[in-house]
Amino acid sequence: MIEHSDPIKLHPEGVDLRKEQEATLSRPRMKYTFMARFFFAFMDFVYGKKLTVPKIKLIEILARIPYHAWEIKAYWRLTFGYADEKIRREGQELVKLGRLSQDNEYWHLIIAVEKIKEDDIKQSGFWYTFMPKLFALSYSVFARTLATISLKQSFYFNAMFEDHAEHEYANFVKNHPELDSQPIKSELVKQFGGYDNWGDVFRKIGLDERAHKNNSLRECGRGAEQYTYVSISQEENDRFLHSNVLTRG
Repeated sequence: MIEHSDPIKLHPEGVDLRKEQEATLSRPRMKYTFMARFFFAFMDFVYGKKLTVPKIKLIEILARIPYHAWEIKAYWRLTFGYADEKIRREGQELVKLGRLSQDNEYWHLIIAVEKIKEDDIKQSGFWYTFMPKLFALSYSVFARTLATISLKQSFYFNAMFEDHAEHEYANFVKNHPELDSQPIKSELVKQFGGYDNWGDVFRKIGLDERAHKNNSLRECGRGAEQYTYVSISQEENDRFLHSNVLTRG
C-alpha cells in the first residue's frame, strides 16, 4: 500500500473546496493552442465528451507523463552540467517538481481505480486496458520530444492540460450531485485528505490540477498568470503563490 505524503503544500491553508469549484466553473478556460485542442478533441472522439470515471483513469495515466519527461531532461542537464552551480540548482528543483507532481497524479489514478471498484464499473479490456497503454506510449514520445526541444513549451502545454483537467473535474462534480452523499468505503482513499464523501475527493483532485497548472505557469515564465484562490484573502494568495518552494527566481 502506498503512503500518502505531502512534502510541500499544494494549496494554502483554509481553502473552501466548494467555493473553489464554483470559481473554476465561472472562470473561462485558458486559450488552448491548436495542438492542445486537437489532443483534447481526440480523447473526446475516442472516449466520448462526457467525463466518466474510466475516462478519469485515462486522464490520470497520462497526467504524470510530462513530469517524468522533465525529470529525465533535468538529469541529463545535471549529468553534463555538474560544474555549473545554476544548472545544478535548477536541475534539482526540476527533479523535485517532477517527483512531487508524479506522486500526486499517481494518487489521483489510484483513487479513480478505487472508485471503479466501489461502483463495480465494467470496462472493456480493449478500450480501458490496451488503448490507455497506446495513448500513454504516444503521449510519452510527444512529452519527451517537446521537453527536449523546449522545456518552456513543455511547461506551457502541461499548464493547458491541467487547466482542462481542472475544469473537467469541476463539471464532473456539478453533473453528479449524488457524489456528495456517497460515502467512501476504500480505506486507501480515506488517506487522501480525510474526506467523507466522493464529491469532496473529486473537488480536491480538481484543485490539485490547478496547483499543477500554477507550477507549470511559473516554470515557463508566466508566474503573473497564476490562478488565485477565491476563498482566501489576496494577501494570503500573494504569500502562497509567490513564495512557493518550487518557484524559480
